[in-house]
Amino acid sequence: MSKTVQIRDLDDATYTSLSVKAAREGISVPELLRREAVRMAQRPSLNEWLHEAAGRNLQTTPADPVAVLDELRGSG
Repeated sequence: MSKTVQIRDLDDATYTSLSVKAAREGISVPELLRREAVRMAQRPSLNEWLHEAAGRNLQTTPADPVAVLDELRGSG
């Protein structure tokens, strides 16, 4: 079942910016906000991501940035 959300007290500059973004995509402001809400809900929060990352046993070593760049450029 779908739900309705109301956002109050947006200042004029914020609403204008949202209107411009929505117009560039050929959609309404509510549709733009709905898409962003769906996208935001699908991603973990920063705290969730950090907690998950902390639980991983990653074995990393510092890389020499110059050597990595040389390898990527094909000169290493």
